[in-house]
Amino acid sequence: MGFLGNVIWFLCAGFWQGLGWLVAGLLWSITIVGIPIARQCFKFALLSFRPFGLEVIPGGGLPSLLMNILWLLVSGIPLALGTAVNGLLLCCTVIGIPFGMQCFKHAKLALCPFGARIE
Repeated sequence: MGFLGNVIWFLCAGFWQGLGWLVAGLLWSITIVGIPIARQCFKFALLSFRPFGLEVIPGGGLPSLLMNILWLLVSGIPLALGTAVNGLLLCCTVIGIPFGMQCFKHAKLALCPFGARIE
């Protein structure tokens, strides 16, 4: 079931959301200071491409908090808004509701990605 869910997810939402994370990661990797942020973007791009079967575990401390504040001001809000709009569009159909709910989880993650681990 996870494979089928990932295929449908990729076709409906995952490709565009993963592409957004990849673009954000490429833009952050232009500077040396942004490379740790870019690494996190690339991890979440992979999560956006195939979220079923993976779990995000929140965590972190003060360094994660500081990075999340910087992230929120620069890249977090546009990615979260795009993901939330995608979730609203998917929730317009009965079949798309589980995928829309997944989009809302990703939108929350787009606001504070640092300190979270993917397992």
